[in-house]
Amino acid sequence: MTLDDAYDNAGHIPGAADYPPRWAAEAESFRKRMGAANRARLGLMYGHGTRQVLDLFTPVGRRDGLLIFVHGGYWRRFGRGDFSHLAEGAVQRHWAVAMPSYDLCPRARISDITRQVASAIAAAARELPDLPIRLAGHSAGGHLVARMLAPGVLPEDVAARIEHVMPISPLSDLRPLMDTSMNADLGLEPDEAEAESPLFMDPPKTPVTVWVGGDERPAFLDQARWLAEAWSCGHVVDEGRHHFDVIEGLTDPDSRMIATLLD
Repeated sequence: MTLDDAYDNAGHIPGAADYPPRWAAEAESFRKRMGAANRARLGLMYGHGTRQVLDLFTPVGRRDGLLIFVHGGYWRRFGRGDFSHLAEGAVQRHWAVAMPSYDLCPRARISDITRQVASAIAAAARELPDLPIRLAGHSAGGHLVARMLAPGVLPEDVAARIEHVMPISPLSDLRPLMDTSMNADLGLEPDEAEAESPLFMDPPKTPVTVWVGGDERPAFLDQARWLAEAWSCGHVVDEGRHHFDVIEGLTDPDSRMIATLLD
């Protein structure tokens, strides 16, 4: 028995195939607009690989903080350039936003990606050294920002600046993914699956809000609830949202998602 259907988001979202090209187009438009205003620094290297780079977008006038957003795609797909437009809401609220890419499975293991994201966050923190930091990530990115709260993953001085983390539709227990066909790429084995699962980390002291769409697959509702219960942290079920449109709140400076993340 496999769990492919349980974790198949696209197969249960009407018009799912239309989302990635729309994201990419909106992201490109945002980058062009920010670049024309000299408010985009693109392709900043944080490591040695071609995907170990990040984009940094800055607001007009004051800078109240630094938001770092980590994209999803089951650690196998997408990059920073597919989601640039999600910086809109925070930038309008006077927050700088960094968006890293990372190596993808099967070229990298999930544990490698965790280390890369930690390096990206440290690099972004160095670019803006005096600002408080918030982290947000979607799906696999939700897993990755949650992992940043384990002791020793981030440098102590960077970890001390993190004020709030929002895993959006996160994968908190990776063990079920060993029973999906995608594990041919992920290569998860029991030890790594448990070690990389935020569910088994000690509850962090940093404030956390787990956010999930009310119309998501039951498996993702479970994954979000498990983490919120294990960490005794905030838990928002965004009614009427599915796995692909749940992130749209990040584009709106007046959204509940942005208010929860930044206020």
